[in-house]
Amino acid sequence: MKKIRIILADDHELVRAGIRVLIESIPNVEVAGEAGNGNEAIALIRNTLPDIALLDLAMPQLNGIRVTEEVTREFPQVKVVILSMHRTQEFVLHALRAGAAGYIVKDGAASELSAAIHAVARGEAYLSPAVSRLVIASSLEGSTMKAIALTLGVSVKTVEAHRAQLMDRLKIYDVPGLVRYAMRTGLTPPEQPQED
Repeated sequence: MKKIRIILADDHELVRAGIRVLIESIPNVEVAGEAGNGNEAIALIRNTLPDIALLDLAMPQLNGIRVTEEVTREFPQVKVVILSMHRTQEFVLHALRAGAAGYIVKDGAASELSAAIHAVARGEAYLSPAVSRLVIASSLEGSTMKAIALTLGVSVKTVEAHRAQLMDRLKIYDVPGLVRYAMRTGLTPPEQPQED
């Protein structure tokens, strides 16, 4: 089986070392190189043409969004996964619009890294569960799948895949159940009665 080659870009050396250990523990995955800033990441991608670029969102010189835009334009075969401490809708949307195939939050479970790498290598998208909930929450606020896809800058199929992935993780098998879950957990407010 062909190994999945990854480059890792983060401006914190200690963080990179920890992520490298996690990556190297995943079967059939190898680190093809490391970068400490956005410009180094682009040069490394040019030289190694990895399968996946795992990028920190906040890097010096060029941030992860700028690197993602350049990589997806110049090397569309290289899939980008953003690794970030930011979990707000604004950051996630920027990453997806720039062309990222995945978004993992740094305080997520270590197993998410393996799940993201394998999903993206198969041509799928991957969002951390906490981030997937943002996509679902916006879809439960009256937006159609098409409107959500347009807002996120992705295909309707990708939005549907994220929703299906989240429903599977939550063991919820219909949209009304998902709406109840969203209201119960505060992701979306309960509907208010209309005044006459």
